[in-house]
Amino acid sequence: MTLHPATDSLLPTVDPAPETLHVAVIGAGKAGTAVARSLLDAGYRVSVSASGDPARLELMIDFVTPGAEPKWTHDAVAEADLVILALPLHRLHTIDPALLAGRVVVDTMNYWPPVDGEIPAFRAGDRPSSEVVQDMFPGAAVVKTFSHTGYHHLEPDRRPAGHPERRGLAVAGNQPGAVALVSALVDRIGYDPVCVDSLAGTGFLQPGGPAFGARLTAAQLSELAGAAASAA
Repeated sequence: MTLHPATDSLLPTVDPAPETLHVAVIGAGKAGTAVARSLLDAGYRVSVSASGDPARLELMIDFVTPGAEPKWTHDAVAEADLVILALPLHRLHTIDPALLAGRVVVDTMNYWPPVDGEIPAFRAGDRPSSEVVQDMFPGAAVVKTFSHTGYHHLEPDRRPAGHPERRGLAVAGNQPGAVALVSALVDRIGYDPVCVDSLAGTGFLQPGGPAFGARLTAAQLSELAGAAASAA
């Protein structure tokens, strides 16, 4: 798949069906493994990578995310249709931008200075962190999701479509085709996707924002998204 920052015309060629979509999760911490388990349970093929040799990950993966395939990051991305970044932001510079060019890339991350340290690009705070991530990977189509719910809530809050307690999960991006692809995945794992039409509009999802950590229905989350857009 070839993707240009200015267009997503080729994105519909990626089939979101779990029997065909291969997802690479970069990051084997608590957030990454929670996302991986949710994807595996929904029927997706999932690879997981972290820093270093995947052989060192194998035992942990077998125990924590059984069914996932431990791989070198380069191999996981090369074989995947969709890439999920779930690593601390201070390690993001270790990912070669060329590796993610032409990919739909899900940003699950938040900027936490006590953990990440002071990162100048993110420290300014005048732009949502997902915009900075997009700047770091200009050849990718970055989509923000999973970031405003706690990893410890992600799995137990999943519900089938139509369930009265089903929660909403924001899906934000600059390219509609990429947002649609990720929205289908979010729906499949058990959430109502709430589309936000740009990464610039994701400030309300970040730490300190009204949606961060809140377990909301799609209607409630849509209301917050609308209020944030009106205030911009």
